[in-house]
Formats: sequence, C-alpha cells, structure tokens
Amino acid sequence: MQCPGQDSRYWTGSAVFETSCEKCGAALEFFKDDSTRVCKKCGHRMLNPQIDFGCASYCPYAEQCLGQLPPELLKKKQEELVEKVAAAAKKLYGTDFARIGHAGRVARHAAELAAAAEGANPAVVRIAAYLHDLYQPELEPAAATGPIRELLAELAANPGLVEEVCAAVAHLHQPGPEAGINLTILTAAHQRARQAGE
Repeated sequence: MQCPGQDSRYWTGSAVFETSCEKCGAALEFFKDDSTRVCKKCGHRMLNPQIDFGCASYCPYAEQCLGQLPPELLKKKQEELVEKVAAAAKKLYGTDFARIGHAGRVARHAAELAAAAEGANPAVVRIAAYLHDLYQPELEPAAATGPIRELLAELAANPGLVEEVCAAVAHLHQPGPEAGINLTILTAAHQRARQAGE
C-alpha cells in the first residue's frame, strides 16, 4: 500500500507550487513530495521550502518513500531519535536519579565535544552517553550490548547507527585497540563527568 501522504490521488491544488531559486531568483516548480529540485538556470539544488517532513522525521521507511534524504532531514531524524533515547533511558533508570543525572551530563559533554570534532557523529555519541550504563560487561561481548540493541530496535533506529553506538559503548567499558572519533569523544565526555563528580 502506498503512503496516503505520497499518493497523488489525495492531493489538492496546493500539491504543486512555484517558488524562486534562492541563488538566482529563477522560477522553480515543486511537487509537494519533492525533497529538492535543481534550478535549470543556475544548477543550484534547493530544498523544498514547503515540504512537510512530519512522518519522514520518524518513519523508518522514509528514505524508501522519498528517495535520498537531504542532510537537513537526516539531522532532524537523528535529533528526534536522541530525544526519544533520552526519554526511554530516563524511564528505564526509574528512580535512580544519580544514574539519570550522570547519563545526562555525559551526553551534554559529548555533544559539546562532538560539535568541535571533525568526523564525529553527534547523535552516536549522545545516544551512547545516555545508554552506556545499560552495557552488561559480565556477559559475552555479543550479549553485553543486548539491552541497548533492544531499546534502539524499538525506536526503529538505523542499523548502522545501532552498530556505531554499541561499538562505542563496548569499547568504553572494555578498551581495545580500535579508537575512532566517536569512542574518543564518549571516553572524554565520561572522564569529564567523572572528574566533576557527575
């Protein structure tokens, strides 16, 4: 079944509109489901100024539905996932306010460090910060990240992001030779929180 929002049978006259290219001012025609259009005059690729990313910001099938997603939408999707993870972690930690506070402070430090680090994925380090206490070091490596994988699966997180988060958390608890930028940031954020007694 086609998504009703993308099915042209449900469109009204406002589904097609004209706007001006933000670079050269030439007329550009958009359909409501166009994420971007290329200006025929100057070649600039412009984001649809009226597109409603509502369902696309959380739908796991958004990329299949809309095609390759623009960076603005990918960033929004990741930000919404981070917020959902923060809420889910708080719920999981229950009345353990020290744990909730620690996770939040590590996430804040991680966000600050990621913003200044080239190649870092802020969503990965923040999610890993919120969930690092769910790691179960007493279990086999594959099972130790089980609770993290389950939570992220429930939130329909991208599988690649899940793997990055789990790798960062696993290496935080059991350091190994591989230390990418996300792990480096998570480790530094955790150390900052510990040194501040957070």
